[in-house]
Amino acid sequence: MAARNTARKRAFQILFEADQRGESVQTVLADWVRHSRSDTRQPPVTEYTMELVEGYAQYADRIDDLIVTYAVDWEIDRMPVVDRNILRLGAYELIWVDGTPDAVVIDEAVQLAKEFSTDDSPSFVNGLLARFKDLKPNLRREQ
Repeated sequence: MAARNTARKRAFQILFEADQRGESVQTVLADWVRHSRSDTRQPPVTEYTMELVEGYAQYADRIDDLIVTYAVDWEIDRMPVVDRNILRLGAYELIWVDGTPDAVVIDEAVQLAKEFSTDDSPSFVNGLLARFKDLKPNLRREQ
C-alpha cells in the first residue's frame, strides 16, 4: 500500500505543478519521467503515478465540471490550488478506477489535504469526494 500512497502523492505533485506552470499534465509528467531517468536524486515515476496522471488528463474537463457543480459556493479558479488538484486526482480515482476501494481513495485524498493544505481542507475534500462516491454510478453514466 505504501507504494500506491507514494504514487498518489507524486501524481498530486505533478497535477499541482502543471496547474502552477500553466502546462498540460502530460508535459509535466514527461518532465518528471525524464528527470527521474537522468538524475538519481529525483524520485522515480511509477507506473501507477503515470496511470493516475494520464487518467486524470483523459477526464480533466469532466472532472472540473463535477467539481464546479458540486462544490457549493466555490468557483474552481478561486479554490486553493492544492485543494483543487487533490480533488481532481481523488475524483478521477474514485469515479474511474475500479481497483481501489472508495474509502481508501477518500482517506488518501484527506491525508494529502492534511499534509499540504489548510486546516479546513481535509473536511472540504472529504465532503466533496464523499458526495462523488454517493453519485458515482450516475456520474459514470453521464460521461
